[in-house]
Amino acid sequence: MSERSDRLFRRAEAILAGKAIGFGMPILQMLAHQRYGPAMLSLAARMTETGNMKDLGRFSDANSPAGLMYHAFQQGEVNAAQNLALTLFYAGDLAGYRRWLRRAARDGDEDAVKELSRFEVRQPYPLARRISRVRPFRRDGS
Repeated sequence: MSERSDRLFRRAEAILAGKAIGFGMPILQMLAHQRYGPAMLSLAARMTETGNMKDLGRFSDANSPAGLMYHAFQQGEVNAAQNLALTLFYAGDLAGYRRWLRRAARDGDEDAVKELSRFEVRQPYPLARRISRVRPFRRDGS
């Protein structure tokens, strides 16, 4: 998009990280409403941070986390398919996880290609403990 959108997005992220003063969520919401991809992904991530992964919403609802990630994917945002895949994993939807990993790999995401080649149903991240799908980190760091 424009340099203005990039600048506003950086400001919103700084505010939400506690490095600046102001209100970051209204800025993110405004940018997401204007279809700015990074803001759509950031807003969706912040909406799913609460731990209630069952409330992802529908792809057709543009204000739900699933809808925001889906619309970012349709616009060609680089990490949208991978983000959606991991969100579905943490929601317990392994079929959706695999489907979106395939889409991310098809779009050229190297991490998704690697994950899809070994298709793991367990992850080493603390969120995976909530759905009983945790595993230890490997020696290679993955």
